[in-house]
Amino acid sequence: MDIAAMSVALAQVNTQNDVGVLMLSKSMDMTEALGEGMIEMLDASAMENSVTPHLGGSIDVRV
Repeated sequence: MDIAAMSVALAQVNTQNDVGVLMLSKSMDMTEALGEGMIEMLDASAMENSVTPHLGGSIDVRV
């Protein structure tokens, strides 16, 4: 059993784990920012509907 090789392998695994966690954290931050942007867009469309409440209330469909 080679202690030096095991130590290097363990260090590589730890580094890969750390990188994976950091990438996941960045991904979660980006997803949160996109979600906040979507909420702002929905709030803007709600404001538009309050200005023109008669628009978009119904849809005429023929089959």
